[in-house]
Amino acid sequence: MLEIRDLVKRFDPQAPTALFERVGLDVAAGECVAIVGESGVGKSTLLNCIAGLETVDGGSIRLLGQELVGLDDDALARLRRNRYGFVFQAFHILPHLTVLQNVALPLWLQGVADDEAQARALQMLARVGLAARAADWPRVLSGGQLQRVAIARALVHRPAVVLADEPTGNLDPAHASTVLALLLETVRESGAAGVLVTHSAAAAACADRVLRLTATGLMPQPAVR
Repeated sequence: MLEIRDLVKRFDPQAPTALFERVGLDVAAGECVAIVGESGVGKSTLLNCIAGLETVDGGSIRLLGQELVGLDDDALARLRRNRYGFVFQAFHILPHLTVLQNVALPLWLQGVADDEAQARALQMLARVGLAARAADWPRVLSGGQLQRVAIARALVHRPAVVLADEPTGNLDPAHASTVLALLLETVRESGAAGVLVTHSAAAAACADRVLRLTATGLMPQPAVR
């Protein structure tokens, strides 16, 4: 699903050293890989590079066989709209839309008819246990519920890859465990390739593989169970 080879990222193209280099990664359908590492090593930047939100200074990123490096902004925007799902630490739920509308938004952006978009959004909310809250405004939901809405939104359009950046960072431990289990379960069931960036050893331990990002690449790291 996702293939990365010899990826290099520099903040200053003239700098002698890279933020990271020689990064390689393969993620299969239904697999979730956790990426850990020291603060400042570039974990979130790597996710942005995978999504085409930041340029790279070398290497290859292929999604379903399509090379992303070198695509223009319009092509990258189409890929993100159709092939990517995003889950963020800060939720990024739109306050002026209902829960159902937030989840239906990726489908509307793809041009899916309103009736079908709302039906699929409701089905996805049912999968995350929030069908009864479909008509509610985000402001009345708890943090754990908002993150479940974010998971539903990330997966409703059946993306090929799901990128999660510290998705449990703003949740208490009890809610974090529930939300993380739900995220990994839905990624696996949907057959997406999941990449999770986290500083939490407990969160990383739930993934299929754990890799540590360093300046010279991704290194296997056994999860603590």
